[in-house]
Amino acid sequence: MNVSAIAGLASSIAETGTKQEVDIAILKRAQQIESAAATQLIDALKPVSPNLPANLGTRINTTA
Repeated sequence: MNVSAIAGLASSIAETGTKQEVDIAILKRAQQIESAAATQLIDALKPVSPNLPANLGTRINTTA
């Protein structure tokens, strides 16, 4: 290998590493945004108050 080929290979490896770091940073930011959106959706839900009869859910209908 000549010197220019080695230098080209080294710069190619460095460039690939930089691209991967940028891709990972973008992925992490996208996950943070999705997490914030999911948290907002969960917080927006109203609490459920059980307005069901007391006997509902206490027996299993085996003939259905």
